[in-house]
Amino acid sequence: MATVKARTVRRKATVRRAIKKAATGRARLTVFRSSKHIYAQVIDDSKGQTVASASSIEKDMRGSLKTGANVDAAKAVGKLVAERAMQKGVTTVVFDRGGYLYHGRIKALGDAAREGGLKF
Repeated sequence: MATVKARTVRRKATVRRAIKKAATGRARLTVFRSSKHIYAQVIDDSKGQTVASASSIEKDMRGSLKTGANVDAAKAVGKLVAERAMQKGVTTVVFDRGGYLYHGRIKALGDAAREGGLKF
């Protein structure tokens, strides 16, 4: 029987494989959610480089947020990563939820990134 970690890694790899296949040259907006914070990166897989990143652990974010583990923090991170990606010239991305269900904090981050100008 597979352990929880093995199932998580397999689910994440399945999502990542499908995302890379559908990307067709677009950058990937990937999300990591911990119990205390949320992180987002825009990655150009063709070059293997991170184009833009944002997280709730950043100094300016910690001052304005009550906690990094709620929907408000996810919205702020989504807007910030969209703004930084737009400054670098990235407008269309493919959303990599990283094995997490698309609801709650993950959905809030995605919706805020869309409001910030990213298309996916």
